[in-house]
Amino acid sequence: MSSKPAFKVADISLADWGRKEIMLAENEMPGLMSLRSKYKDSKPLKGARIAGCLHMTVQTAVLIETLVVLGAEVQWSSCNIFSTQDHAAAAIAKTGVPVYAWKGETDEEYIWCIEQTLVFKDGQPLNLILDDGGDLTNLVHEKYPQFLSNIKGISEETTTGVHNLYKMMKDGKLKVPAINVNDSVTKSKFDNLYGCRESLIDGIKRATDVMLAGKVCVVAGYGDVGKGCAQSLRAFGGRVIVTEIDPINALQASMEGYEVTTMDEASKEGQIFVTTTGCKDIITGKHFLNMRNDSIICNIGHFDCEIEVTWLDKNAVEKINIKPQVDRYKLSNGRHIILLAEGRLVNLGCAMGHPSFVMSNSFTNQTLAQIELWTKPGHYSVGVHMLPKKLDEEVAALHLDHLGVKLTKLNADQAAYLGIPAEGPYKPDHYRY
Repeated sequence: MSSKPAFKVADISLADWGRKEIMLAENEMPGLMSLRSKYKDSKPLKGARIAGCLHMTVQTAVLIETLVVLGAEVQWSSCNIFSTQDHAAAAIAKTGVPVYAWKGETDEEYIWCIEQTLVFKDGQPLNLILDDGGDLTNLVHEKYPQFLSNIKGISEETTTGVHNLYKMMKDGKLKVPAINVNDSVTKSKFDNLYGCRESLIDGIKRATDVMLAGKVCVVAGYGDVGKGCAQSLRAFGGRVIVTEIDPINALQASMEGYEVTTMDEASKEGQIFVTTTGCKDIITGKHFLNMRNDSIICNIGHFDCEIEVTWLDKNAVEKINIKPQVDRYKLSNGRHIILLAEGRLVNLGCAMGHPSFVMSNSFTNQTLAQIELWTKPGHYSVGVHMLPKKLDEEVAALHLDHLGVKLTKLNADQAAYLGIPAEGPYKPDHYRY
């Protein structure tokens, strides 16, 4: 790693285009821009060496530059081989931030890119991790444990990565403090729900131009991501079927008017399939064989293991690439399956991911988590922690003016009646929203 290149992106000449889009994104990301204004002089992240492994998009570029304004040194890789927006990566690399990311990495290149972010100039190792999905966290714990003693903490972006952290903690393998950013209300109830509600359809339509109205659409999983996907497919006129393992989520889906059944049954009816679970083997070989001709299959969970792509590659009679991230498989029964983004994230593989505004919520939480871990090193023990409720409310408040929201204020008598501070926090930690 000592002789690593200053950066590695697809095409540095795309930087000017990327800069123009970053400028537009900044106007839609009031949370991050507010943090820049608040902390640009005090620089609370001075001395921090942040290794980031998160989709290298235009929105992530705004996050990276916010961390730099706040005083941090930053090195970056993407957490998905298809999710990098090459013009965004080029724009950030041109500023001098070491970026190792391009759209269409091999699995080997993907690991190489992450490894380049571990050691900074003058041989200094990382001391903070900003992760999405847990690959950077796992790599350091398993392959580079010598760096763990320097790391003040981890902030984790997504459901899959948080599940990984809790599993590591249970198994006694987690060695540094971690903040669960995903379960901040202003992340999971916004990014996961409203972000997917818009970006799923964007990905499917850019890839296939399919008419959704009247189609039978199967959504595997009815968590926050699944809820957003089901809402958008229904809004376009799709007849939505949900599959679930959790009786509470299944009951929610049913009472919203969705049919809830198993994938064994749904695979016979569906025309468009979306996996949202974060689990493995949701759609497998037996389901492919059940499906109608030219069924469209995609994933918006996290890793590519939700759809058994290896079965298709091994058993399909023929595979034709229609265009980038769109493959048509011919099965032995004569029917065809259309797979998007090779089973990886369809909204980033086939489109541009979530809109900037909703990502401002998520990335404001990420920035606050990094500040917490860096400025309060003794406050967080080894384990998985949440950001305080007050910070969650502040993240939401930073985004209200942009939407023209006028917030009602509690007076002193009302606050006393409710037994809460007039300035918040307004809800107990267990409140579900």
